[in-house]
Amino acid sequence: MQDGFSLGARSTVSAFSDEGAGIGTGGQFRIQLADQVNTEWFADYITINIEDKVRSDYYHIGWSVMFYPFKNQKYPKIVQPYILAGHCFDYNKVTLINSPSISVDRWGSAVQAGLATHFNVTGRFDITLSSQYMVHLSTVLHTHIEANNIAITEEQSTVLHGHLLTTISLNYKIGKLWNR
Repeated sequence: MQDGFSLGARSTVSAFSDEGAGIGTGGQFRIQLADQVNTEWFADYITINIEDKVRSDYYHIGWSVMFYPFKNQKYPKIVQPYILAGHCFDYNKVTLINSPSISVDRWGSAVQAGLATHFNVTGRFDITLSSQYMVHLSTVLHTHIEANNIAITEEQSTVLHGHLLTTISLNYKIGKLWNR
């Protein structure tokens, strides 16, 4: 179904950040603009446990443009690869696990890009696997742990700071938005 609107739920694993690996959940909706161009509007929450002493929570809300490089890859074709790139606003809060009243937070912005594929189960339902690198365009919260001393600092990063996000989502196409 082209030119459609779909809803989905997602689960995300975050890796390759300074903090370690994390896991999260969220949702999205998609608005397909043309046969080879789709958009995805998402919100997710990812949490990372740092040495069982600190919890880092990320909240993202954003969008991506999805470009399908191969024509005629929609259902009944099972595999539908695509390239995606986008932007999001993010909130990061770092909290001491044993002292929840001690935390540091920041608001920011990020860009992300990557590769993905839909596995079309039916004409309306797909399972999507994506992997993209998200680069934060804001200050960075760093956790410094030495023995029992923990410090959380907010620093302006001089390098690209981010994380690799691998997401699996279940999506259902609700209907067409316009007649073409």
